[in-house]
Amino acid sequence: MADYLVGIDQGTSGSRALVLDREGRPCGYGYRPLARSYPCPGEVEQNPWEVAVTVREALALALKEAGLRSSDVAAIGIASQRDTDFVWDAHSGLPLANAITWQDLRTQPLEDSFRDHALAADARHRLGYWPGPYSAALHLKWRMLHDADVRDAARDDRLRIGLSANWLLQALGKPAGHVTDVSLAQSMCLWDYHAREYWAPWLDWLGVPARALPQALPTVSEFGTLTVDGRAIPVRALIGDQQGALFGYDCWERGDAEATHGTSSFVNVCVGPEPPTLDTIKIYLSWLLRDKATYCLEADTTVSGAAVRWLRENLGLIATDEELSTLAASVDDAAGVAFVPALTGLNVPYNDRAARGSLLGLTLGHTRAHVARAFFDSLGFQLRAILDEIALKAGISVARLKVGGGLSASDLACQIQADWLGLPVVRPRFAQTTARAAGLLAGLGAGFWRAQSDLPRMPSEATVFEPQRSSDEREAAYAGWQRAVHTVRAWGTG
Repeated sequence: MADYLVGIDQGTSGSRALVLDREGRPCGYGYRPLARSYPCPGEVEQNPWEVAVTVREALALALKEAGLRSSDVAAIGIASQRDTDFVWDAHSGLPLANAITWQDLRTQPLEDSFRDHALAADARHRLGYWPGPYSAALHLKWRMLHDADVRDAARDDRLRIGLSANWLLQALGKPAGHVTDVSLAQSMCLWDYHAREYWAPWLDWLGVPARALPQALPTVSEFGTLTVDGRAIPVRALIGDQQGALFGYDCWERGDAEATHGTSSFVNVCVGPEPPTLDTIKIYLSWLLRDKATYCLEADTTVSGAAVRWLRENLGLIATDEELSTLAASVDDAAGVAFVPALTGLNVPYNDRAARGSLLGLTLGHTRAHVARAFFDSLGFQLRAILDEIALKAGISVARLKVGGGLSASDLACQIQADWLGLPVVRPRFAQTTARAAGLLAGLGAGFWRAQSDLPRMPSEATVFEPQRSSDEREAAYAGWQRAVHTVRAWGTG
């Protein structure tokens, strides 16, 4: 009897697969890293076939660890990286080009040219967020301008466009038509989340044919199958990776919040069934279960894990990522050093792409340990700025913050976040929340549970970091950070 579920988390740096039983307990896990290529400065791509191979291998590892066969799996759910667009030929099923990842900045000139367009004033309201250079929308316009194979496929009605989840259905199985879920449709920056349809004037400006885009369905639907060891397993759920993280942390009520520290740090706050009207924070339709929509607010730092890699590879400050925490813990504080890691600009609430990374307040007495400590401080201050903006603009106060991702493995990083936020920071022991969400949602589709309220809750084991700084210390430190940000922004405009 097929008593198990698989959740796939297909991310930018790797692919994960998690096996869950009927009680939602993890039984097996597999991971495969995923490479990126850099054809030119500012360009970041992925090979579509390599994406598919890492998923297939991660799935095999998870089933092996669980001691299961494909016949034991009732359904699969897929959480997909967002804004990394895949293009393929509907007739041959073959990729037309590499995927352009969300880290790619080749479309900066296109964003600049759009700012003066008549549609620009309505873009954020329609799409839920501004179409920056990271967006699949601008990637696609670039393709239409510069890639003859994609243009020809569009002209001949052979072009198919999607995110990694849609490509996986094509490459590893059989899609149930060209379909996706609402969260992924919006995550291509093409979809009017109010009208729940693609925004036609925007598609016209981009040169993207609507017939190449997937139809948006509820999050739990019949999306097709993946073939595993010769058996076709139904795919019952698709979701965006950050929305999946929110769901997987059981953040289902207004004010529930999580932060995932990956290449950058994403903060997601559950809003509930009605979206607010905002102009500085991204608004997503997180999931649609039957006819019940849940929205979230999302804000991200431009870099966090990427800044750690920069400290390691470019500056040689550390030999390994783990050394950063050890180094930072060797001093009591940053001794007046402020690190503003605006290496690709500043996001919410500043939204300043011209800002550049800076180290301020250095003296001959400072060491690399102070720089490491200042980096951890900067992460806490950026989270504070984001949550303050959400409280101010949306009237939503967060009582505690759940955290995950690479940097959350550091006790010191979590404690500093709690100190500068003035909130408990909760680090669940179970880390694969995005894959968990995909598996649970697949279970809803497979009939393991009847409704969201019937789903098993996340394992309760967690480490809670309580704030240890006084309010006066917190406010003084944050004021210093804001002065540093002001200086950096002024430098960027000079």
